[in-house]
Amino acid sequence: MSAHSYPEFTFFSRFVADIQAGRKTITIRDESEANWQPGQRLALFTNPEHQPFGTIEVLSVKAVAFDELNEEHARQENMTLPELKQVIREIYPDLPPLYVIEFKMIA
Repeated sequence: MSAHSYPEFTFFSRFVADIQAGRKTITIRDESEANWQPGQRLALFTNPEHQPFGTIEVLSVKAVAFDELNEEHARQENMTLPELKQVIREIYPDLPPLYVIEFKMIA
């Protein structure tokens, strides 16, 4: 199965190096982007340039409340907890239901 037949999943370009180096192993998304199953593979593209940069395998998808975000989530995002909360507030100002998607690079 080629990467092109996997569903597409995007990340801001600034996260590419951390993902490829294995320093970022989770992403926190809203419901519209959390409909994945463990074991599913996703083809990665940059947002907004749409450059391909690898393939991940989803390890888990878990609901998380904004107030439940902790130092471990921040470590998995390769950020401090205040940085992580700020980024989430920038992307999701209304703080919708959030989901932690844990993944590993496979290609």
